[in-house]
Amino acid sequence: MENVNQAEFWQQRYEAGSIQWDMGQVSPPLKAYIDQLPESAKDQAILVPGAGNAYEVGYLHEQGFTNVTLVDFAPAPIKDFSERYPDFPDEHLICADFFNLSPEQYQFDWILEQTFFCAINPSRRNEYVKQMATLLKPQGKLMGLLFNVDFGRQEPPFGGTRDEYQQRFETHFDIEIMETSYNSHPARQGSELFIKLLAK
Repeated sequence: MENVNQAEFWQQRYEAGSIQWDMGQVSPPLKAYIDQLPESAKDQAILVPGAGNAYEVGYLHEQGFTNVTLVDFAPAPIKDFSERYPDFPDEHLICADFFNLSPEQYQFDWILEQTFFCAINPSRRNEYVKQMATLLKPQGKLMGLLFNVDFGRQEPPFGGTRDEYQQRFETHFDIEIMETSYNSHPARQGSELFIKLLAK
C-alpha cells in the first residue's frame, strides 16, 4: 500500500495501461457541472490534482477555461496530455506531489476531485483534507466525486463511506452537497457521491 505514495508506482501503471478505473472519457456528472457554469467562471483558478489522463482538464480547456492547472506526479500522463493538447499552457502542467504544493505559491477558486482521493493511501486522507483547504482561497470550493463503496482491497482504488467523508471533511469544510450522484456513468451508477464543499 505504501507504494501508492511513490511516483514510480503510478508511472509504471500508466506505461502498462493498468489504471482499471479509467473511464476513457469525461465523467458525466462533472461534464454536467462544468456545462452549467457561467461565462464569468472561465478565468477562475482551477486545480485538478492527481489528474491522470485528465479528461476533465481537456474538456475545461475545450470549453474556454483559461486558468486550469493539472497536477500529477507521474510524468507519463502529463506527457500524453500535452501531446493531445499542444496549445495547453506548459506552466499549468505540473509534475509534482500534490502534498508538496505550497499554498504560498498556489491558491485556487475551486478544485476538481476525480478519482484522486481513492488513489492515495487511506492513511493520508486527513492530510488530503487539510492540504485541499490550504490550497483554496477563502470560501473556495472542492467539488467532484467520491466512491461510496467499500472495495475491500489493499490497492487502489480505495473506497469509503459518506459517514467517513463527512467526519473527515467537516473539520475544514462546510458540506454544501454530499449526495448520491444521479447521472453517473452506467458502470458507476449508485457508487459515487457528488460533493460540493466550501473551505472554512
